[in-house]
Amino acid sequence: MRRNLYSQDVHRCEPLHSQLAQDFRQRIASGAWPAGERAPSEAELVRATGASRGTVRQALNALRTEGLLVGGQGRSPRVRQAPPAQSFSQFISFSQWALAIGRTPGQHLHEMARRACPAEIASELDLDAGEPVVQLLRQRSLDGVPTMVERTTFVLHVGRTLFDFDTDSGSIFAHLASQGVDLARGRHTIDAVAADQTDAQLLGIQPGEPLLRVRRVTFTPDERPVEYSDDRYLPGRTTFTIENTAQHRGALLHLNPTEDPS
Repeated sequence: MRRNLYSQDVHRCEPLHSQLAQDFRQRIASGAWPAGERAPSEAELVRATGASRGTVRQALNALRTEGLLVGGQGRSPRVRQAPPAQSFSQFISFSQWALAIGRTPGQHLHEMARRACPAEIASELDLDAGEPVVQLLRQRSLDGVPTMVERTTFVLHVGRTLFDFDTDSGSIFAHLASQGVDLARGRHTIDAVAADQTDAQLLGIQPGEPLLRVRRVTFTPDERPVEYSDDRYLPGRTTFTIENTAQHRGALLHLNPTEDPS
């Protein structure tokens, strides 16, 4: 009987396929699986890890969804030469995503203040315009390279906990979880914008250059919105992936089309 090297680790409670996927991501990040080359086959990974073929396949599929692997139908998948892809199939923070793909997340706070909430953000947070909120401006990086500008607004009772937290030390979501704030789901809207002066300064680019923008509203389990974020990414540093299935076909009918500029 094969000994499963991963399930023996009692300190890890995530599913086995998630453990394997994390291991495979680290192999890609370290260069053990070089970009442009073929990764080991399912059969080779089954022998090496002691996991079942179904579990190995599930782990490899996670990396395909993230854009780290391509192909592999009947032969070994190839490691993709592409920017790291951030998937919206799971609700995780920027820091969690970076660590999951074997990269080092970074953050530098440029501004944090209690302010009156602008009307357009108040409507997203179910507040009245002018109610007090806490707003942050941070530069985020991958492996020390500026990657994203983060403009975040928290409702007051959540945001006030950040004044006693070193926001350059790690994930704000992790800190809020330690304070008992349960962030259950996010609603994301993706579009493109031109970099403004602040974006250009923090990302080392020229004003007007295109950026990928993700606007996110974060909810607690009882469906209260507590965070609104406007995150602007350099398109050459990351991409986004969304995986759909036939079972979710009905949900696609509710996507909001953009206005026809014509």
